[in-house]
Amino acid sequence: MLKQLKEDIKTIFERDPAAKSYLEVILCYPGLHAVICHRVANCLYRKKVFLLARLLSQMSRFFTGIEIHPGAAIGRRLFIDHGSGIVIGETSEVGNDVTLYQGVTLGGTGKDKGKRHPTIEHNVTIGSGAKILGPITIGHNAKIGAGAVVVRCIPPNSTAVGVPAHVVRGVGLDDTYIDLNHTDIPDPLEDEIRELEKRIRELESRVK
Repeated sequence: MLKQLKEDIKTIFERDPAAKSYLEVILCYPGLHAVICHRVANCLYRKKVFLLARLLSQMSRFFTGIEIHPGAAIGRRLFIDHGSGIVIGETSEVGNDVTLYQGVTLGGTGKDKGKRHPTIEHNVTIGSGAKILGPITIGHNAKIGAGAVVVRCIPPNSTAVGVPAHVVRGVGLDDTYIDLNHTDIPDPLEDEIRELEKRIRELESRVK
């Protein structure tokens, strides 16, 4: 547990330029508090101490604004930035080196049984307000744009944006790739509109 805590603190320093000191991270980062509480609650959950596990997770939700069901499987070095409004469902699986921004939901669709929530593979970044719904898989190194609603599997090394989410494939990404620059997220709908506008201009010039 202590080793994981050190990793989580180091991760915050690596990914958040606002972090100034270890003490600040330990005292002032609700994402870190939520992850620590979840690791304890998950241990209780796996030992079938369900009520105590849920009570701990609800206390964590009250103090941090982040709701992680104690049954969710969380990997190493999860970074929750800001964190307010994040919901992670019971059968969610989150890999190593994942980054979640505020308002992210890893939820169900209400129609699935058993495995109801998403699987997030390693090195995935999910932008603010994104909703990942159902027992789908987000492949490693994928990036989900802010506000996207994802209801289908996203392949590795891809970017998904929009409602419903559209996929843009990435190239040349390795297993340690973490990209937090949301301003560079491409928009496939915008590209299609530009192509249509270009085609319309060509046809208009022919008519003239």
